[in-house]
Amino acid sequence: MTEFIAPPCAEQISILYQDEHLLLINKPSGLLSLSGKNPLNKDSVHYRLVQDFPSATLVHRLDFGTSGIMLVALNKSINGLLTKQFQDKTIDKTYHATLHGHVSSALAQYGEINAAIAKDTENFPYMKICPDSGKQAKSEFEVLERTMLTIVDSASTQQIPITKVKFTPITGRTHQLRIHSQYIRHPILGCDLYCNSESHALASRLLLHASYLSFTHPVTKQLMNIECEVPF
Repeated sequence: MTEFIAPPCAEQISILYQDEHLLLINKPSGLLSLSGKNPLNKDSVHYRLVQDFPSATLVHRLDFGTSGIMLVALNKSINGLLTKQFQDKTIDKTYHATLHGHVSSALAQYGEINAAIAKDTENFPYMKICPDSGKQAKSEFEVLERTMLTIVDSASTQQIPITKVKFTPITGRTHQLRIHSQYIRHPILGCDLYCNSESHALASRLLLHASYLSFTHPVTKQLMNIECEVPF
């Protein structure tokens, strides 16, 4: 597979919260979390942040196309304490997404997806649903709205059914929400890996956004509840 070269990202990182210990930022879609080995992929969240915060380290990552909240440590000890919260599963995360098609009412307004995920060793960087060798993966969802997307071109006007959902990943597998959406046959619009060409073409970006993060501040012990407005 040809190595991915990220196109330039003109959007800026915005800071949602800042103190001497950590940052909470809003990552734009179309920006790598970490710089790649290829010098053409130098631009990233980390590369930009260390210009102003030389000791900044990422506690977790978001996919290239995903926007929203990221937690950044400003020293090594804070990174370790926050990483332990992720490992202990005491950090709560919520994502908003727009899916292709109307999620069936048979799946209810609230539901969950249980489908084990494994690396697709023959098709890097893809993951796959694999009940035999995959790691247990669970995503909860809430249907927010079933609506129509109007597509106008020179020849016609189309009404495309879409569903806006709120996801809560209970586990944190690579590409989990994207592949789980595909698994229930409602891929996330704009996804370049786990949808057909029509679903990919219906949005100019991946319509997946990290909208909420809750954790305990490792120094003050205050419960931090951070929200980030959904841009789509």
